[in-house]
Amino acid sequence: MNLNLDIGYLIDVIPTLLPFIPLTLILAIVSMIIAVIAGLVLALILRSDIPVLKQLATIYVSFFRAIPTLVQLFLIYYGLPQIFPALAGMTAIAAAIIGLSLKQAAYLAEIFRAGLGSVDKGQVEACLSVGMTRAQAFRRVVLPQATRNAIPATGNIFIGLIKETSLAFTLGVVELFAQGKILAASSLRFFETYLALALIYWIMIIIYTFIQQAIERRLEKPYLS
Repeated sequence: MNLNLDIGYLIDVIPTLLPFIPLTLILAIVSMIIAVIAGLVLALILRSDIPVLKQLATIYVSFFRAIPTLVQLFLIYYGLPQIFPALAGMTAIAAAIIGLSLKQAAYLAEIFRAGLGSVDKGQVEACLSVGMTRAQAFRRVVLPQATRNAIPATGNIFIGLIKETSLAFTLGVVELFAQGKILAASSLRFFETYLALALIYWIMIIIYTFIQQAIERRLEKPYLS
């Protein structure tokens, strides 16, 4: 079996791809920040008894969890400007961030709802009995524990988000994957180029995993005996 793999090209193409990592990370980080905020708001609404808002939040989560990411990106970038002409000037990067954050917010809402539900209600009652308000009990007792419980699943969402940024190329955003696709088409070295991309994504995920594990260890310290 003759493996036609050009190691030299593989090594040479990696530095060409590295300058596009920042845009990929910006797409992922900004989308994640928006998704975390929106997901927390949705989780609080889902746990509430506000009639209309709770139903709307349920529909939102159901819709964005069911629709493929690519379809969502196309709806936002190509569809919304037809309904709202003021959005005609929306950039592809903005559309990608909106689409990715809206989708991940739906998943994070369920993760945060489960995390908040994992905290014993008796702890809130104990806080109220010593003079805390519900807001203080939530901020000082419930939220720290819920955050600790939700970090592993939230980290998996971010890992998936890093990979889903590759779909932004369908809107014309030249991020890491898009540049790899361009290089592969021009050189006809598809295997080497996509292998280089795979290695770069792998290294990014490994680095993030170490960061997440460090955060988890730090948050566990107060609970260690």
